[in-house]
Amino acid sequence: MALFPAIEDDAIFLSRSDESEVLASYAANSFQLDDFTWPTVEHYFQAMKFDDQHYQRKISLAPSAKKARQLGRTRLKKIRKDWKTTRKIMMTRAVYISARTNQAVYDALMQTADKQIIESSAYDYYWGCGRDRRGENQYGKVLMQVRAKLRQEQQAESSS
Repeated sequence: MALFPAIEDDAIFLSRSDESEVLASYAANSFQLDDFTWPTVEHYFQAMKFDDQHYQRKISLAPSAKKARQLGRTRLKKIRKDWKTTRKIMMTRAVYISARTNQAVYDALMQTADKQIIESSAYDYYWGCGRDRRGENQYGKVLMQVRAKLRQEQQAESSS
C-alpha cells in the first residue's frame, strides 16, 4: 500500500482561497441565486449555513470572501441542523450557477478537460486533500461533477 493515494500526473491543484484562481470559491465571479447577488461562491456557501435571511443578507454584503467566511464561522449564530448533509449540495449549486453565468468560470472549468482537480489544502480534510493527500477533496469533486453536468448540457444542445 502506498503512503500517499495515487494522483494523476496531470492533475490540477488549486486553492479555494486563492482569489486569483478563477475556479476558487474566493474568486470574484458574482452570480444571482436565492434572491441575492453573491460576489463569490464562498459568500453563498457561508450564508447557506444559516436559516436567518437577515444574516444571509449580511454575509452576501461582506466586502470580501475572507470576511464572508469569518461571518459564516461565527459561534454566535445557530447553524442549520441539516448542514452536514446539505453543505456539498450548497457548494455544488453555487459552483454550477457561477459557471453557467460567468463565461470565464465556464471556460476555465471546461479547459480542465478530464483532468483530476484537487483542492490542495493541507489542513482541510473534507473540502481539500489534506496534508497527506488522504482528504476527501470534496471541492475538487464538486468542480469535476459540475464539469460533467456542463458537458452533458453542451452535448444535449449540440445534438438538438
